[in-house]
Amino acid sequence: MSLTEQINNDIKKAMLAKEKEKLEALRAIKSALMLEATKGGSGEITDETAQDIIQKLVKQRKDASTIFKEQGREDLAADEDFQIGVLSAYLPEQMSEDEVRKVVQETIAQVGASGPQDMGKVMGPLMGKLKGKADGKLISALVKEGLGN
Repeated sequence: MSLTEQINNDIKKAMLAKEKEKLEALRAIKSALMLEATKGGSGEITDETAQDIIQKLVKQRKDASTIFKEQGREDLAADEDFQIGVLSAYLPEQMSEDEVRKVVQETIAQVGASGPQDMGKVMGPLMGKLKGKADGKLISALVKEGLGN
């Protein structure tokens, strides 16, 4: 079953269970997927593209939640956090910081990077390896740390 079909089935289940908040998050995913599908004209999108879109939606929700918390709007932040939980169910499991740190160190050694000027050499291969498995901000921070920046 494709990711799009799974989301459609989950929408039906949420409607039957009258889970209003979950339904709202699922409809946001479906809307974003449908927009992407109609861009190319084929009407179909791959699971990889769907995961990229969901990853983007999660990032938007995290940013919004952070802003709401800074402004003292815990009620709105809680809504965003709930949606993050629903969206995250459709993404591959995220790697821990220690696992990412290990991959970063291995890549720095493979590339032969020696300082901050080599950050681009390290980030390219890392983003390919860790795409969808770790947050880009975390990867960037660990690379800077590893290169002594």
